[in-house]
Amino acid sequence: MLGLTLPRHGLGAVLAGLGLLAAGVTVQATATPAAAATPHRILFDDGHAEEAGNADWIVSTSRPDPLGQDSSPSAETDWTGALSSWGVALQKTGDYSLKTATSALTYGGSSATDLSNFDTLVLPEPNTLFTTAEKTAIMTFVKNGGGLFMISDHTGADRNNDGEDAVEILNDLMTNNSVDSTDPFGFSIDSLSISSDYPSAISDSSNPVLHGSFGTVTKSLIASGTTATLKPADNANVKGLLYRTGYSGNTGAFFATSTFGSGRVAFWGDSSPIDDGTGQSGNTLYDGWNDSGATNAALALNATEWLAGGSSSGGGDDGGGSTCASAQLLGNNGFESGSSTWTTSSGVITNSTDESARTGSYYAWLDGYGSAHTDTLSQSVTVPAACTTATLSFYLHVDTAETTTSTAYDTLKVQVLNSSGTVLSTLATYSNLNASSGYTQRSLNLAGYAGQTVTLKFTGTEGSTLQTSFVIDDTALNVS
Repeated sequence: MLGLTLPRHGLGAVLAGLGLLAAGVTVQATATPAAAATPHRILFDDGHAEEAGNADWIVSTSRPDPLGQDSSPSAETDWTGALSSWGVALQKTGDYSLKTATSALTYGGSSATDLSNFDTLVLPEPNTLFTTAEKTAIMTFVKNGGGLFMISDHTGADRNNDGEDAVEILNDLMTNNSVDSTDPFGFSIDSLSISSDYPSAISDSSNPVLHGSFGTVTKSLIASGTTATLKPADNANVKGLLYRTGYSGNTGAFFATSTFGSGRVAFWGDSSPIDDGTGQSGNTLYDGWNDSGATNAALALNATEWLAGGSSSGGGDDGGGSTCASAQLLGNNGFESGSSTWTTSSGVITNSTDESARTGSYYAWLDGYGSAHTDTLSQSVTVPAACTTATLSFYLHVDTAETTTSTAYDTLKVQVLNSSGTVLSTLATYSNLNASSGYTQRSLNLAGYAGQTVTLKFTGTEGSTLQTSFVIDDTALNVS
């Protein structure tokens, strides 16, 4: 209950093990969006069996950098891969920088293909499940401003015979992750195998994906593919752009877009439209990219531009992050998913009944031991460059056995750190002098860090005698 003054270590009610984030799951935020005239940074995934069987979903056999095969490609055959037409078309504009990831997707690490270095991630029919850490990385990347291009295939297209196909893998990403599993994008992928069709575009002359700088989209192609079911009640921004013949509204969407946090999402129901028919020897490929009955190239390129933050008429000249979508950016902000997305010292995130959550069951409890002790709680996040308002808020309850009214023996610092761990600013310091009987909301301004990836860190430091507990719940980083 609130107002506890006994030392925490004497209670024995801390949930052991919740305080340390599992290896590889530390959430990092997106990279600083590219500035104007800086090439849009696109990462194509090739770490999840995208080359299994007849699949050849790569822009080039030179990885991570396709320029290693040909530094100035002019034709699709200058790079080897069934996605080479897509890659070469982007490269020729001079507005894009392309890389390929061949290992686990990470966020905030030191790898050259870490998601923090990119504006858009393309998942071209993945055929192995993403790990828990990868799903956390992908979802947070999007939430904080990244673009996500998900390309599926028909149900049962298990190219590596591991029991999973792209339909199941992408649905698992959306429904089984630590960031938001409550239908975050507002659609689910249908378990269908549609043999053939030419889905038609809706009438929307202002849509940048259908009418972008790479051309006007009229039709796409299904050569064994699937569709999506839209759920606008879960995400009002979900929109079907091309529909299977005879379908409209919330069913039969073959190409759909949505948003999540500050990021953008696109879904395509078949890999055949991105296949240019050229690739590595031994693969049986299908040239959907150049299909005369469809406009697949324009659709892929316009969607890439939109996902990366480009304007509808600039061919990619506008940098990512040119707009700011109002959003709350912290993952697991009420601590109800335990230690997920937070990095903490041992025992900080708990549902112990010796203190009380403001809402739900879990909260963060720093210190309270009645002996010299330091606890930390942190999460990394990117403040989008275009946002002019960024406010960190949290509810704090300070419970102490100290009796002084003038000396701060125990303190809680709220700080901003850079990626190297250097303290950029101490936003506020609270102490045993702030003790009260309930929670008080605190709000701190982060607008000065727009365009930066920073770590928000709470550090509680307790003296050698008499406990002080710093109890935190319902955090938020609201931007607009």
